[in-house]
Amino acid sequence: MEATTADVGTVRAFNRFYTGVIGVLGEGLVRSPYSLTEARVMFELAQREDTEVLALRRALGLDPGYLSRMLTRFENDGLVVRERAPGDARRQIVRLTGRGREVQAMLDERSSTEIRALLDGLTGEDRRRLLGAMRTVQGILGERARPDGAVLRPLGPGDLGWVVERNGALYAEECAWDRTYEALVARVVAGYVEDHDPERESAWIAEAAGERVGAVFCVRREEDVAQLRLLHVEPGTRGMGVGTALVDECVRFATDTGYREIMLWTTALQRPAHRIYERAGFILEEEEPPVARFGDVVHGQVWRKKL
Repeated sequence: MEATTADVGTVRAFNRFYTGVIGVLGEGLVRSPYSLTEARVMFELAQREDTEVLALRRALGLDPGYLSRMLTRFENDGLVVRERAPGDARRQIVRLTGRGREVQAMLDERSSTEIRALLDGLTGEDRRRLLGAMRTVQGILGERARPDGAVLRPLGPGDLGWVVERNGALYAEECAWDRTYEALVARVVAGYVEDHDPERESAWIAEAAGERVGAVFCVRREEDVAQLRLLHVEPGTRGMGVGTALVDECVRFATDTGYREIMLWTTALQRPAHRIYERAGFILEEEEPPVARFGDVVHGQVWRKKL
């Protein structure tokens, strides 16, 4: 989908706002004679003993002439030393001097102090929302590291509302389902709370990098049959094993609890989830005739697994 003029304006307005918040529009960053770009270059140089200038330029996307002039200034200030790489005179190496590391440490400390003051001025909830939004921006626009695996935890305060909200939003966006699906999810969640059997039912939230990225419920269907319900994984972490971890935990719980079978209801649309179910040992046993539900024509399916 092509970005609209309003979309572009929103991003530009945020950029103008945030550069003002972090104080990069003045003559120097954190009351120093160095700009944000210069401070970033010093930060990168501080991460290793020696840095190849070409690699530094490519990593930060800097103009060669601009970077050369910057390093010359650093040399004149006694912050860096440049020399030719041993065995290859075409390559130039740069390193921070002792003085350069002192200046970089000062910039780092002042920046941390200012950010800490900013965060300390927020309520706990506002801070959580702010940091979550920042992680979202970084995850979407940056090179997101693939987590080794999600951390699964029991339900906590606010999780049930989040499950209803995310199911409603995701299915509206991805399947064009109407609000009757979100209403169904709300009833399922309310029923889980009102009739909960803690010995035979459970639910899990998946977290990655401190953010909720998925959920699943295991509930009693019949005396010896469990049902997997409301599996969902956030789009940004699909393909990272989150769905598999949630389904496996649900199956493990049902097995340990003494159920003889676990089943689930889904639709023909959820093909990525089908692959997770198949790998977990579920078998498609029933395909229902198409019916009008959720503002769509739904082809229901029942999957089962013997335990």
